[in-house]
Amino acid sequence: MKKILATLLLFPMLIQGQEILYAPEPKLITRFPFKQYSGGVMVVRAVLENIKDSLNFILDTGSGGISLDSSTCEEFKIATTPTDTTINGIGGRRKVDFVFGKTLHLPGLELQGLNFHINNYDVLTSVYGEKIDGVIGYSFFRKYVVKINFDSLYIEVLSPGEMKYPRRGFTLHPAFTSIPILAAGIRDRRQLSHNFYFDTGAGLCLLLSDQYVRDSSILLSKRKPKLTQAEGVAGRLQMRLTVIKELKVGPYKFRNVPTYLYKDDFNVTNYPSIGGLLGNEVWRRFNMIINYGQREIFLQPNSHFLEPFDYSYTGLGIYYIDGKIMVEDVIEGSPSDKAGILVGDRLIGIGNNLTGNIQQYKNLLLVPNQRIKMILQRNNAFFQVFLKTGTIR
Repeated sequence: MKKILATLLLFPMLIQGQEILYAPEPKLITRFPFKQYSGGVMVVRAVLENIKDSLNFILDTGSGGISLDSSTCEEFKIATTPTDTTINGIGGRRKVDFVFGKTLHLPGLELQGLNFHINNYDVLTSVYGEKIDGVIGYSFFRKYVVKINFDSLYIEVLSPGEMKYPRRGFTLHPAFTSIPILAAGIRDRRQLSHNFYFDTGAGLCLLLSDQYVRDSSILLSKRKPKLTQAEGVAGRLQMRLTVIKELKVGPYKFRNVPTYLYKDDFNVTNYPSIGGLLGNEVWRRFNMIINYGQREIFLQPNSHFLEPFDYSYTGLGIYYIDGKIMVEDVIEGSPSDKAGILVGDRLIGIGNNLTGNIQQYKNLLLVPNQRIKMILQRNNAFFQVFLKTGTIR
């Protein structure tokens, strides 16, 4: 067992030497399920204060606190307090209101005295097709040891302490601020190591800031990144999408990794110290133990480790709005554009799937170089098109 050495500085003439303190062994507090959305994003159910309805929260190591959706506050008449606090996130920077001193009830666990900042998560609700009421981040993770199992889709929460990790796996030692920062290797035109945020709330593999890409010359000159849609705290935005040859985290290597390139006007990635972030499309391939107190993250490859990445490209942005799946973005020259799809079209079905489930529809579009039938509605008329998905490789 590791030891923590604490030197006693009081009365140095009377007390000399060191006292050895042992961290306690973590004890199981609770275990509960989570849902997984596209990109591996995790959503848990929780009850706020005495509100009868349970709410959907994204479990996000990339959040420096804990937050509530503004429309959720309006719906349940939760009073907010204006502040001068500014939050940074992909897509922008803004001042936020707060709700102070509230209690959140997870299954078998009560989190008291939480200060929620308020954000508008309408865009996340429209992306996933289910109401997103908030994001649980640092305010939760810093207090516990958290085990996440992507095979069983269960989370275990343990009291803080020094873990004995399984023999098979690897322990990372990130720098822990409010967001863990770890070193990872990337290789394309060159092979480099840099610092990246550990971000379970990002439904992607790798995001690099444009400035880092330019300064490092990491990309092969033959790369031709494609415009695509993305979502951040400021709403919808466009990024570029390509692949890199290799990503290495600890001893684990991934080949031909989809990579978003982000024009970081507000430097939310904190370049040059940090080059970008690693998202949950990577982390869902491990069962993990996140231990903020000991500054450790343990990774163990799971049944998803060898699953292929998503290389499909459509240029199509679909969102769940007012009970309908609507086309909100079509990239010029993309497969969707060539298929004749227009912004404002309503998506009724894909192939024989008419469920109206946006997650299922997105999954059906993940196979590159496939001819896919899509049923649409425009001006009260129904019609079909055939979309040939492209590839980013």
